Amino acid sequence: MPLGRRPWWGRLRQVSALVWIAVVSLAAWLWLLLGQGFFWRTDVRLPVRHEPAEWPSVGVVVPARDEAAVLPESLPSLLAQDYPGRAEIFLVDDGSSDGTGELARELARLHGGLPLTVGSPGEPPAGWTGKLWAVRHGIGLTRAQDPEYLLLTDADIAHAPDSLRELVAAARTGDFDLVSLMARLRVESRWERLVVPAFVYFFAQLYPFRRIAVPGSRTAAAAGGCVLLRADTAERARIPDAIRHAVIDDVALARAVKRTGGRVWLGLAERVDSVRPYPRLHDLWSMVARSAYAQLRHSPVLLAGTVTGLVVVYLVPPVALLAGLATGSTGAAAAGGLAWLVMAATYAPMLRYYRQPLWLAPLLPVTAFLYLLMTVDSAVQHYRGRGASWKGRTYARPDTALDEN
Repeated sequence: MPLGRRPWWGRLRQVSALVWIAVVSLAAWLWLLLGQGFFWRTDVRLPVRHEPAEWPSVGVVVPARDEAAVLPESLPSLLAQDYPGRAEIFLVDDGSSDGTGELARELARLHGGLPLTVGSPGEPPAGWTGKLWAVRHGIGLTRAQDPEYLLLTDADIAHAPDSLRELVAAARTGDFDLVSLMARLRVESRWERLVVPAFVYFFAQLYPFRRIAVPGSRTAAAAGGCVLLRADTAERARIPDAIRHAVIDDVALARAVKRTGGRVWLGLAERVDSVRPYPRLHDLWSMVARSAYAQLRHSPVLLAGTVTGLVVVYLVPPVALLAGLATGSTGAAAAGGLAWLVMAATYAPMLRYYRQPLWLAPLLPVTAFLYLLMTVDSAVQHYRGRGASWKGRTYARPDTALDEN
């Protein structure tokens, strides 16, 4: 070895901690780019489908609590479904104080279309979330019609006229027990533009859509706003009783179906839209924080891991780039800059899907930091005894229904 030259392992010891952390972040992004089911692609839409020779009957179940503000925009779209088979809507007024049930009846009288039944289940018993108690009541109402399929859809979801027939055709053609569409969320205010596309991006990162439909895959998820489910599958999987505690009910539903051998498909919607507005940061914060810690099974260990992961994956790249440029560390700047570039590139397809400008892509670290704060706040609220909260109800019980059944 020439005098004055250190061995390579000696030179490695001189590399700063910042460079190492930036390299770890870059490696994480290269793995996410290629090894996480291509989660960043937005071309997972309804699969190939053919119209069945005979259209099965469908019971449409709509749980609704204080939805008078959005119902005039969403319910008429269900009433107007162009479905060749027999279909009936069952809207469950879950203890509303704003006249939701009566408004639904008035909209049905005004618009006509599919038959509408409005029911009310009363307050949920201990151990049930309000939405799932309403869904249980709605499924009970459908039994008189003995439908082959159930469409579980939220009261803030507007459907294109052919939505139901396309969902049924996809389920029939692919022999799926559950077909779900991630409704396109509203993106109009500046906070919605910053936060909402990232919400779907992070969801797809956790549950890559391509893996969900693969036979034998353990990845399972659905989007609760639009779920078409075989009625016999629901009975076999004990839906919704088996997931009655679940705050994140859509993921729990898909897991329950898969546990009983059912086939699940989830993709992005093209003509199914959420009409619920989230104009302020506070509105979006509440939406995320109410269930973020439940997603982590109320585990401090998972919370610490999630916070660390968000920091390393999303916050380190811009920090490493700027710090590297300021200190003359080309290694930190190069690794951080490349990781940031990969991050922005994977986010760009979701921005295009939401018809948002691509200059928002480099701002993903800012959005990730907001989600980090929302997740921590969700844990803080839990330990203060407030639990997950939605429309005047608080659920303190951990989301562990699937582990208990």
